[in-house]
Amino acid sequence: MLHVMKAKIDGNKTGGGFGSVAPSRSSKARSVSGNAGSGAKPLRIAANTFDEISKKYGQPCVNDVYVRSPKNDKQLCWFVGKVARRLDETVGTSLPTVEEAILSQKRLILEYAKQLRPQNLGGAFAKNLELWYGPGNSELEVVQNKVSLVGVKRATVDVSDSFSVADVGYNPEIYVGDEINGGGLRVKRDSEGNPLKPAFEINQ
Repeated sequence: MLHVMKAKIDGNKTGGGFGSVAPSRSSKARSVSGNAGSGAKPLRIAANTFDEISKKYGQPCVNDVYVRSPKNDKQLCWFVGKVARRLDETVGTSLPTVEEAILSQKRLILEYAKQLRPQNLGGAFAKNLELWYGPGNSELEVVQNKVSLVGVKRATVDVSDSFSVADVGYNPEIYVGDEINGGGLRVKRDSEGNPLKPAFEINQ
């Protein structure tokens, strides 16, 4: 079953243990340390910023994010949440691109993804994780093989000096019920992000 849930992050609900805030002088990235910790603050800030931005700009500012582990499965992409970016009135001096919205939060997203689905993205499978994205709120179309995913090829160092991480947010996917053990939304795509099978309609 396709499940999309609005994440509400607070100090009591954020998954503890994937990292804690790492002080940074740079405003280009939302940092997380690799040490065990609550992980609440960076995720809460990212989620609150997502809520603020998406409320103002709506779907045009949102993109869905997926993570793939070639060590686990070279085709399987796991939905891990959404990013949002300001479309005007930025804190930085340039408008953030979709890739900058993802790259600036790369560490946060990947650390969260490893905790969300450790069976496929953590441990021995955590090396060389790939980030992919699709249009905002396109989960159903992605499942129906109507939408291709785009791979994030650049590195965080490529984020513009005029960019500010305050202009982007991240809304993490949250598993409930059977998803906790069975996993949530995932799809298979080839090396270019294209569906492996023809498009189809639900209940057809």
